[in-house]
Amino acid sequence: MTVGERPSHAATQLLTAVSIGILQLGIAISLAALVFSESLAPGAGRAAVGFVLGTGIVSAVVGLTTRMPVAVAGSQDTAAIVMAAVAASLAASTTTEGALPTVVVMVALCALLTGLAFWFLGAKSKTSFVRYLPWPVITGFTAGTGWLLLRGGVEVMHGAGIEFTELPDRVKDVEIWLPHTEITELVALRTDAPVEVAPRGDRRVWVHHGSSISHGSNAASPSTTWPGLTASSGGVELVNLGFGGSALLDPFTARTVRDVPADLISIKIGINLVNSDLMRLRAFGPAVHGFLDTIREGHPTTPLLVVSPVYCPIHEDTPGPGAVDFDDGRLSFRATGDPAERAAGKLTLSVIREELAGIVEQRAADDPALSYLDGRDLYGEADFAELPLPDRLHPDPAAHRRIGDRFTELVFGTGGPFAPQRA
Repeated sequence: MTVGERPSHAATQLLTAVSIGILQLGIAISLAALVFSESLAPGAGRAAVGFVLGTGIVSAVVGLTTRMPVAVAGSQDTAAIVMAAVAASLAASTTTEGALPTVVVMVALCALLTGLAFWFLGAKSKTSFVRYLPWPVITGFTAGTGWLLLRGGVEVMHGAGIEFTELPDRVKDVEIWLPHTEITELVALRTDAPVEVAPRGDRRVWVHHGSSISHGSNAASPSTTWPGLTASSGGVELVNLGFGGSALLDPFTARTVRDVPADLISIKIGINLVNSDLMRLRAFGPAVHGFLDTIREGHPTTPLLVVSPVYCPIHEDTPGPGAVDFDDGRLSFRATGDPAERAAGKLTLSVIREELAGIVEQRAADDPALSYLDGRDLYGEADFAELPLPDRLHPDPAAHRRIGDRFTELVFGTGGPFAPQRA
């Protein structure tokens, strides 16, 4: 404030300076997070400090030396966007240990060379050269940097990581269950201590294929789906091939099960074949035989359990197709077929259970490792009365737990087909 300057003018200048400082602080931190993202994220904190200090120094120097009283200096977003692209390229082509220092040196050299270039243009009065830059180049560069800034900002926002901060300070196994209701992309996995792939140990691998019920529909979390609960209590490593709406005896699914390493295999068949009205009884038997034949090509003696559908009143004796129903204001399902159509070969859950039991009994004569489980032993009519299906098709979290407990007892328990002494 100069001598004789009015206090109101000084207050305005101070408020303006504080506002610009807060704005530049946010910009500096945001650009640091943008440049040091993904695999460079461990250095984002120090980078933010460096960007803020650099912005402060440049702002002070310009404010004290410029001849333009309205000049404001700060971090340049266009330069940061270009550096972010270069940093990502360097990080992708450099080892994890060398990526961070390499990018730090790159940022420092860019800042130094840019400062020298501007100083030279100003000291030699060559700033008029800017007029010779073609207009399409300027507009293209501006548009390109704007797009990169928008894309980078979105990536920073949705790329926020999940931290596990309360793990015990000792050697431990860490098992991460990805969301079962979303498509998940694992961008990076970072730790603050050395890690290595956990040895398989003595846990058997259980490969399970089924419908959305096996997938985990209506379960509270990925680890509390009924297969997840069973794997935990049974002490096995789960490979869950539960496909919502797609347990349809597809040959490629059978080939996948055939080719996956497995100590135990279970196949839960039925509900999707009924509610999709995919095939008739004549095609069902050969499709099941073909599915099991393919699995046996890769696992000729592995314990293989065929599980029929759990109890579901809408399709017990009524064929599909199934349909979505919003009559009561909530999502639910209903069967649209006619029970009389069973005579023409349409499938129901009761028909499928009878057929599966017969197929397994026939094949077990030459395949002692093959067994059958009636799905109603996992969740039957009495269970439905106590724990009804909230949408008439999928079990709720409590029913998932009951199915998991029953499966553990009947299949992994003493005398079960997956009991350790048998497998």
